[in-house]
Amino acid sequence: MTAQSPVVQMYTTTICAYCIRAKMLLGKRHIPYQEINIGGDHDKRAWLVQVTGRKTVPQIFIHGRSIGGFEELAALDRAGQLMPMVQGNASGSPP
Repeated sequence: MTAQSPVVQMYTTTICAYCIRAKMLLGKRHIPYQEINIGGDHDKRAWLVQVTGRKTVPQIFIHGRSIGGFEELAALDRAGQLMPMVQGNASGSPP
């Protein structure tokens, strides 16, 4: 039996105000997440840039799909799409 990936994965660095804001928003919504600190891990950071096309953190994945960073996470929440997406009921693209 293989371990299932968490629904929400967030790639962060130690000193990152937007990472803190994203963690606060997920906590406020009681959404568990896996935090992956890429500070000092050049290979993981290079992989993240290759996959997302972005060099900034946080980079957030829901069900393995990149949704962007804190601003995109907050936009999903404001639009009422975050919880359905986390629960696997969302259709359409993130903002």
